[in-house]
Amino acid sequence: MFRWDGNAHANSPQSRDNAACTSHLPVSTDSPVSARIYLAPMEGLLDAVLRDVLTRVGGVDRCVSEFIRVTHTLLPEQMFLRIIPELANGGCTPSGVPVRAQLLGSDPVSMAENAARLAALGPHGIDLNFGCPAKVVNRHGGGAALLDDPELLTRIVSAVRRAVPDHVPVTAKMRLGFNDDSRAVECAQALEAGGAEELVVHARTKADAYRPPAYWERVNDIRLGVDIPVVANGEIWTVEDALLCRQASGCDSLMLGRGMVVDPGLALAVRAADARAAAVRTGGELDAKLAAEPAVSWADLQPLIGAFWLLCCARLERRQQAGRLKQWLNFLRRRYPQAEEAYGALRTFHAPALVVQWLVGQGILAPDGTLATAK
Repeated sequence: MFRWDGNAHANSPQSRDNAACTSHLPVSTDSPVSARIYLAPMEGLLDAVLRDVLTRVGGVDRCVSEFIRVTHTLLPEQMFLRIIPELANGGCTPSGVPVRAQLLGSDPVSMAENAARLAALGPHGIDLNFGCPAKVVNRHGGGAALLDDPELLTRIVSAVRRAVPDHVPVTAKMRLGFNDDSRAVECAQALEAGGAEELVVHARTKADAYRPPAYWERVNDIRLGVDIPVVANGEIWTVEDALLCRQASGCDSLMLGRGMVVDPGLALAVRAADARAAAVRTGGELDAKLAAEPAVSWADLQPLIGAFWLLCCARLERRQQAGRLKQWLNFLRRRYPQAEEAYGALRTFHAPALVVQWLVGQGILAPDGTLATAK
């Protein structure tokens, strides 16, 4: 059974090296060769607060920040630090997971200038967003709209690559296309030509939005068309989904988004499945911690919910706090029946004091409003 150790959170690494942070997270050494699990960025959902909490659970190799929108302005350092507070912690979450900073924009010069300023703050690489399906972004020529212009993709990546130090990785995330996937491989090749070192592919077009299915087999076409690592993303909710995605896409590495929000133990469960499969193949011994199916129970999750609430109170405006907790509980109820009850109890609450009262009543917070001591 999973059990979060709050003391590990206090002993976070401070190194600002571009190498991966020293992590406290359990990672199987029996995963497929070069297999990595990344935590996806999701605007308005998977921000620094939820990154902090989810990476305490384990199994994640790297996070990508929600996008920082670049127009024709050189953004102040404080803007980068506000969206990616991990920059003040060696570029890592408090649990030691590296965070790659993501930029979104369509002007090569502005993107390059902002990437240079951002790189000086010590992120674990610069990621470029060519996949956002939001209308407000696409209307201004950003995100997935750029997939209709492969030549511009190359120019943007090339400008950013020239602007940042050689040791700073430059990567990209894309969808299969805008209205259709006819130029998917062409776009991937354009990103590679610009100097992208790794490519995450969300296996849907902008037109598909988030409607199932995800077309993982098209990610395989992209993988075969480029010479850089490709990471598959989209519609991975369970271990079975992860294994099917790997099989269809040919990608060992995966990026998890909503699946991790719904089931915070998903990355650990994928790791354990990899370890069990490797033990069967090789006849080797299996670590006892990985022998049993890892599970984050509702009891395990309660201190994380409490920590999430306290982070919301510390980082968000008062009017946003209750809504953010209800937003996560709304996702969690897909996996946990108890979250359905919790969501129902809190659904009409807007005042933080009422939320605190409920959390105290559940034993999640102590009467003084601090995190209850784990039993």
